[in-house]
Amino acid sequence: MAALAGSPGPAHAQLPRQAWPLTTTKAEPLPSGWRIDGEGGTRELVWRAPKTVPLGDARVEFRAGDRLLGAPEQARDGRTFRLALGEMRTERLTGLRVTAAGRRLDAAPDGMQKFPSYKGRTPVPAPANGVDPGRPGSYRTVTGAYDLAPVRLPGYASPVEMSAQVVAPKGATGSRPLALFLHGRHDTCYKPGSGDDVNADWPCANGYQPIPSYLGYLRDQQLLASQGYVTVSISANGINAQDSETEDAGAQARSSLVRQHLAHWADWSAHRSSAPAVIRGAPKADLSRVLLVGHSRGGEGVNRAAMDSLYPPPPAEDGSPGPVRWKVRGTVLIAPTIFGQNPVADVPSVTLLPGCDGDVSDLQGEDFVDGTRGIGRGTALHSAVYLIGANHNYFNGEWTPGEAVAPARDDFRADPEQPDPVCAPDAATRLTAAQQRKAGATYIAAAARLFLNGDDRVRPLLDGSGRRAASADPARVLTHAVGGRRGGGFLPDGGARVTGARLCSAIDPDPAVACLDPENPGSSPHFVSWETGQETGRGAVALKWSAPGTAARITPPRPLSLRGSQKLALRVFVPPNTAGTKFDVSVTDSRSRTATLGRVEMAGLPGSAATASYWAQELRVPLSAATRAGLDLAHVKSLALTPRSRSGQAWLMDAWGWAPGTSAVKEAALPRVDVGRTIVKEGDSGTRTYRIPVTLSGHGSGQVRVYVLDPDGGRAENRLVTVRPGSHTIDVPVEIEGDTVFGDDVEHDIAVKAVHNAVVGKHRGGLTVENDDPEPVITMSPVADRVTEGATLTWRLSVETPAAADIWQPVRVLAAAEGAELSTKDVDPQWLKEWSGDVPDPERPLSQAHLWAWLNIPAGSTSVDFVVPSVQDQMAEPTESVRVALTDRNAKPLPDRPVLTGTVLDQQ
Repeated sequence: MAALAGSPGPAHAQLPRQAWPLTTTKAEPLPSGWRIDGEGGTRELVWRAPKTVPLGDARVEFRAGDRLLGAPEQARDGRTFRLALGEMRTERLTGLRVTAAGRRLDAAPDGMQKFPSYKGRTPVPAPANGVDPGRPGSYRTVTGAYDLAPVRLPGYASPVEMSAQVVAPKGATGSRPLALFLHGRHDTCYKPGSGDDVNADWPCANGYQPIPSYLGYLRDQQLLASQGYVTVSISANGINAQDSETEDAGAQARSSLVRQHLAHWADWSAHRSSAPAVIRGAPKADLSRVLLVGHSRGGEGVNRAAMDSLYPPPPAEDGSPGPVRWKVRGTVLIAPTIFGQNPVADVPSVTLLPGCDGDVSDLQGEDFVDGTRGIGRGTALHSAVYLIGANHNYFNGEWTPGEAVAPARDDFRADPEQPDPVCAPDAATRLTAAQQRKAGATYIAAAARLFLNGDDRVRPLLDGSGRRAASADPARVLTHAVGGRRGGGFLPDGGARVTGARLCSAIDPDPAVACLDPENPGSSPHFVSWETGQETGRGAVALKWSAPGTAARITPPRPLSLRGSQKLALRVFVPPNTAGTKFDVSVTDSRSRTATLGRVEMAGLPGSAATASYWAQELRVPLSAATRAGLDLAHVKSLALTPRSRSGQAWLMDAWGWAPGTSAVKEAALPRVDVGRTIVKEGDSGTRTYRIPVTLSGHGSGQVRVYVLDPDGGRAENRLVTVRPGSHTIDVPVEIEGDTVFGDDVEHDIAVKAVHNAVVGKHRGGLTVENDDPEPVITMSPVADRVTEGATLTWRLSVETPAAADIWQPVRVLAAAEGAELSTKDVDPQWLKEWSGDVPDPERPLSQAHLWAWLNIPAGSTSVDFVVPSVQDQMAEPTESVRVALTDRNAKPLPDRPVLTGTVLDQQ
């Protein structure tokens, strides 16, 4: 089970060069760059990056092997990350890794040699669609801005700005649909003329200017406005600067900000005279037709805004109370995050997935499609649009080098010595910034036309029908979808029986169970990790064969109806850079009559070890053969895929009956779940029972899966729960025993995910138990502080009474006060290497070897020894000494503790 991050530690001064921590005298040190720190009763796992980690949208995570430890707090220096450990046992901190959206930050990417080589193949251009939404419309446009009084949002210390850029059609009559844009998480302030001086402060300090991220979608706005839409792009720097201090990474605050703006637009529609000048000069916005467009964390934010507009959040969490006077008809999610894996099933969506995303590189936004299955009515179309060669930043002009007013960069990490075959800047598959933004604007416009105008002619660009928009050329774009006029889904989850293949799990530490071996290079957007190292009820059908002819058969718990469908649509992926995978597709009805529907052939996407290219393509076969064979399509009991290529691998995500057209969408009345947090003191005695706060609101009943996370970082227990408003079915009691022994703060957390007919707002929370006992005073005393060379200097760190938690205390080696100092050649070279990362040569005083060791007095113990092993030599030397001192977390000797001296005598 995953241990959570606690309250973030404060930023701290720059530390001495590489500090290697000690655990105990018998333990191995943590890897380079890692240490365990502690102050005021909170132990922290600290990692210091070799260089600045740019502020991005992906959440930085500490992991021990496959186990999520938590999301650390990034210090202002951009290099130091801190995670509160709570009850996590030190011995569990093995295989430490730092990741963001699945990619390693603490190690160079590897696996290039093991990955199937890219042969320069790109998908053949699809036939052009009859209607191209990327072409500008007939309207000229008007542009302007508004800047309202900032707002205060729950959990945010500083007010958040209410600034926006409006682009509207000029001369358009009547009310016009509204498209609202929300940018993602980026640096907030820059110093003009300074090169790369940026930060995440808010408000900006003197001499610094706000980075205008909200101006980065001007081209998208201009295209939509020329086609008759009113558009507004809003600024969220105040949230970006503070969201690291929130459990939901700012999702609720972004929703509140979006709805604050929409509330003003509703006011201005009713009272035009009160509107800013640019809005008075634009057509009236039709608030019954709203499209929300969000980039990166802005994508998760507009998803939450769509949810909150249908299913109100708890009042204490809501920064935009009041009636909902608008209707969200759809969302466009550009390279989005979805940390909560909680999409809104009954609001149509289009998710853009850039194949060379170097920020949200796991393409977790795929869950805005996969995660909607079985949740709501199933009539809302949810489309994924995979853009080969697109990165994360270039959808925003203010994040693009050469266009942005502030420093900007290509987010895909380039290695000049080992250039990525797909995503390097000069790769044939890589898009330029202009090409990428043109393609992005085209598919945003397609969503607007479908969701706001109901123009079904653009649907084939979005729903896996294999049509392209010529305006997006030369980008190669693939799509798949769920919902719409699909029915009768063959899903791996929910009790399906599989023969001739393997029913695999999206997230499981066992490679024999997992759909993809986590040690293999490359990744799949369909199998992005969540809060636990193992999930229930989320998977696929994995096929692997060495000869053709053996069918993989999927049999759902009960026969499905494909009546009214024209084709069977399958979402299947094969390994990247492969070609020629062929299947025969057949179905069997409840009377055991079988029909082969046809043969499909597919190739893998261009990919590398650094891309998430195990992505499902949509394949369709007509159902006409089943009709001719007399099958009862109202009662289809199984689906079979029979490989016809000599060998290969494939993964089936699902299969659906498909028919053309767009369904009417009406949201279901669903219950909503929000997990809160309660903070209590441990107390000195007695036993008390608390319950994790969970709010159930909305209407109807549904099912969610509740994961109870062990504070010690083991596996999570889970159970399926039926929820309905006003009930107490999610009841997680936590028993707390008071004591007078110093210990760590402890978090008892749960995580919740919707399974059927429910929505989840704040998906994670729990009970925080704060230690209220003073930390024992550590003293250091000599055990052997005058020895002959070859012997070991020893000092003992002690506390009077044992604690209930490990106590970490740093010790620093200082220069001798007088006389000769022990040198780097006077101590065991292996000891020197392990505890300072240094080597004896060139010989120098030991205090110059940057020896700053963190010692651990384990829970239940009262002491630990700090040792300096000397070595014997044949040289005549004077008596040598060294000093040692207890220090604070910034390596400064504690002023109220003595500095001790150790002396080594020559043996001659």
